Amino acid sequence: MKRLLTFTQVYLQRTVLLLMGLVIAIAGFAQDKQVDINVNTNKGNNFWGQPWVWVVGAAVFILLLVAILRSGGRRNA
Repeated sequence: MKRLLTFTQVYLQRTVLLLMGLVIAIAGFAQDKQVDINVNTNKGNNFWGQPWVWVVGAAVFILLLVAILRSGGRRNA
């Protein structure tokens, strides 16, 4: 019985290893595609590239974080 269990475990491990290898190979072949990326496009006004957007976003995030942390410290009896 123990020998059968060991054989089954080895067979299962090899099967899983084979299937994982196939999945990785398929994922690798799926990414083998030529894509033309042009990063020098100017399509009008790039809103997210403005520094003030990041400053305002960071300030809002910090205010929300402080508000959540302060309200979590109060416990009603």
